Amino acid sequence: MSLVVFEKVSLGFGQKTIVNELDLRIGDGERIGLIGANGSGKSTLLKLLSGDAKPDSGRITCARGLEIGWLPQDIAVEGGRSLLEFVLASVPGRELLGTRIEQTEAELAAVQAEVESDARPIDDEELMELATRLAELHERATHFEMHYSEHEALKILSGLGFAPADQQRDLGELSGGWKMRAVLGSLLFQRPDLMLLDEPTNHLDMPSVAWFGDFLQRYRRSFLLICHDREFLDEQIDRVVTFEPEGVRQYRGNYQAYQRQREEEEIILENKARNLGREREKAEQFIDRFRAQANKAKAVQSRVKALAKLDDVVVFEKRKVMRFTFPPCDRAGHEVVKIRGLKKAYSTPERGDHVVFPGLDLSVSRGDKIGIIGINGAGKTTLLRMIAGEISHDAGELEIGHKVTPGYYAQHHAESLHRELTVFEEVAQQDPHAGQTRVRSILGAFLYSGDDVDKKIAVLSGGERARVALAKLLIKPGNLLLMDEPTNHLDLESSESLAESLSTYDGTVLFVSHNRSFVRKLATKIWNVHDGTVEIYPGTLDEYLASARERGEALEAVADGKAGPTKQPQSAGAATPSPSQSPSSSSSSSSAAPAQADGGAKRDRAGERERKRKEAQDRAARNKRLKPLQRQVADLEARIVELEQAQKQRSVELADPAVYEDAERRGVLLDDYQAAAAKLEELSGRWELASMELEEQLEELET
Repeated sequence: MSLVVFEKVSLGFGQKTIVNELDLRIGDGERIGLIGANGSGKSTLLKLLSGDAKPDSGRITCARGLEIGWLPQDIAVEGGRSLLEFVLASVPGRELLGTRIEQTEAELAAVQAEVESDARPIDDEELMELATRLAELHERATHFEMHYSEHEALKILSGLGFAPADQQRDLGELSGGWKMRAVLGSLLFQRPDLMLLDEPTNHLDMPSVAWFGDFLQRYRRSFLLICHDREFLDEQIDRVVTFEPEGVRQYRGNYQAYQRQREEEEIILENKARNLGREREKAEQFIDRFRAQANKAKAVQSRVKALAKLDDVVVFEKRKVMRFTFPPCDRAGHEVVKIRGLKKAYSTPERGDHVVFPGLDLSVSRGDKIGIIGINGAGKTTLLRMIAGEISHDAGELEIGHKVTPGYYAQHHAESLHRELTVFEEVAQQDPHAGQTRVRSILGAFLYSGDDVDKKIAVLSGGERARVALAKLLIKPGNLLLMDEPTNHLDLESSESLAESLSTYDGTVLFVSHNRSFVRKLATKIWNVHDGTVEIYPGTLDEYLASARERGEALEAVADGKAGPTKQPQSAGAATPSPSQSPSSSSSSSSAAPAQADGGAKRDRAGERERKRKEAQDRAARNKRLKPLQRQVADLEARIVELEQAQKQRSVELADPAVYEDAERRGVLLDDYQAAAAKLEELSGRWELASMELEEQLEELET
């Protein structure tokens, strides 16, 4: 069953075409990922689906009674009601139903009062009608309570990170990020037939992202998802709608499957273009060689006609991706940041005094790439802002090391750009000494070239503004980068490109991020901020999570469970006690030595047998995986060789002028030649893909 159908839908703004004669169907229960570069039109497509935008031409048809829920990136939520009331009232018709129950009860009470005071005679029909209407309304209210209970609302709010004390807080007291969570919570509570989710993980921490992912896995209705977290996208979707340079394309499977199919298409098209190029070259050579010979005139004319019939193959244009490298930075001292006894507290009318950090001891060394994780509200951004000098600390010491020049990128920087300035002016003012050539060069790396640099900031999308803010940082980066959620609002490919660029940066990086893929690629050390402390772990995110699971901590929700070698984490400022062995345990070990030695020998023999059995199983599994691919590659090679030999023979025959005197024979030869050429192209593409897969399998098994 189709929920929404696009028929030849077109929409453009000025000179830019967003969609052109788009045909799209969204079925019941489909899980669709919407991908494309920033500014390509992903959010606009969601607006078309939600009804907030109208197409220039074409038709959009929705199923009767379809309920659509939309989570845009930019939201405006007013105060005046509590968080819980906002979520409960978000179900369409619920508030109206409550009003109608109150009105009917008041009407019934008034009639009964008039009857009891003899102000009017008893009208059984009127009383029965009011009582029936009230019973129906209460029945509908019971339905709401069953399907949209307060318990379910509280469960959703808890999963999104709201504390029990937040349930009765006024929405107006919440920050922008928490308001976004409230809107997301109301959307999940409504359970619409089709959810439109535009970067829903932007303001969620890792535990909330994990909970949200589990919720979507259980969700049996349809949704369209825009997300820059590759892992989250891969886990959730089974279809991709993508904005490519050649237009909107659709693919089955998750993001990884889309990439594989796209690569296959490109290889096949390149092979087809190469084969047609060879055919064209051969035909042109024949024409040039025999053009002047009268006895070859018919053959030449035939080749000219065949050449005119050859189609041009359009190879996919590569999508432009943000690419840049950091220049070498000035060498700083070994200790880049030193923190001793750092204290920070806030006082608010709603919550009173709140101590974020009672006394931190931390140190950052030159070259560290530290990923700062933890639940929202734990103090991650506060810690980063204190190091950046944006806010002061209340007590303790915070020293920036010798020859350290910090550069700070915050979530609000992209939103605080000067709307009336152009892209060029905004970046150039960051470093007045940078020449026009350098500014344009940096903007080009961030996909701003030509007339794009003269665009006003006001007309840019959220992702485009984020790229401008990053360009401002790059023009004068310093040797210590402090970054707060740098992948928010960036498209998926730009997020991955940023991680690659930062991994080659020779300075020091401290960054806050909920994007698991980004943290995995970049972090060489983890700081987990919780309960006023910072747990320091000298390793990657996967190693940290594996260590946390071994220690029995409930951190499995923040990642997909990939394990790695473990190291012992430390709390900030705490010493790790060395283990000791008691004398009693030592003497007990000595007395049991002979028995242990005998048991050890038996275990060694059993272990050797187990090792050999495991090796045999591994060899069998290896052969089982590789043999089908090896057979496929060999079979394709044999068929390609056979076809190429036959093509050589046909080429010799086609070069014979006598062939062109026999129209039937010539037609058969040309048809066979073209059919074989097409088959060669197909087999070559399949052979390349099979060979690549075989190489990947071999590399995987070797590692």
